[in-house]
Amino acid sequence: MRHAAVWGIVLVFMVGASGCRNSVEIIAHRGASYLAPENTLASVKLGWQKDADVEVDVYLSKDNRIVVIHDSTTKRTSGGTDLKVSESDSQELRKLDVGSFKGPEFAGEPIPFLEEVLATIPPGRKLYVEIKCKKEILPILKPMLAQSGKMSQIVVICFDLEVAAASKQLIDVPTYWLKGTDKVKGTEQWIPHDPNLAETVKARGLDGMDVHYAGVTEEFVRGVRAAGLKLYVWTVDDPEEAARLVALGVDGITTNRPAWLREQLKNRRAIP
Repeated sequence: MRHAAVWGIVLVFMVGASGCRNSVEIIAHRGASYLAPENTLASVKLGWQKDADVEVDVYLSKDNRIVVIHDSTTKRTSGGTDLKVSESDSQELRKLDVGSFKGPEFAGEPIPFLEEVLATIPPGRKLYVEIKCKKEILPILKPMLAQSGKMSQIVVICFDLEVAAASKQLIDVPTYWLKGTDKVKGTEQWIPHDPNLAETVKARGLDGMDVHYAGVTEEFVRGVRAAGLKLYVWTVDDPEEAARLVALGVDGITTNRPAWLREQLKNRRAIP
């Protein structure tokens, strides 16, 4: 009995030390975009209802309004109307229906203004704002976030390292560099992320990285942690892959199916 008790204590310690007892942040990709049209108020609100944080993409329109949309043009989500966001006035963009492509029940959903999304953030939740354009958005973004009263609930993410660094300097909120990966030419093997990238991110004053999940390895995670950075991954809808990433100790997972993925992880006892 004594040996059994000792081993029980050891096992509890091992599970705690491995991070398996730690929860992981679940972030709804473009809102709950599996069920509702991406980057609309419908998908954002559904993301909050699914007890997740939410990620949206933003561009600056011709008349300097921050609009929520992923692509640089409206063609994919508007049913074929092809307007370049940066060359279009916001009111012209707002006339488009970006909900019907997902289903008739979402007909009439407009492209949101960022301030509309900010107003929906509930207490205790975070909004991840992915900047899709260049630095010209920053002087407009900063006062908007401040005026919203939700600054403490904002995270900025961006693929452009220079824009991310400039945003961090101007807007003092957690800021993460987005990084993708590719497959080895002629194979289906993903290229692992380089652990040395963490030092580059740290040198630019950023708070962490938000990377494509397939390139995440144990070595990469160690490099990010050694640099004292946060580590998030996108976009994961596979429960087995999500469980692998939780075991490696990532801080958060972006997914199109937030509630479903969380339940799948609980069933696998990957998170409490």
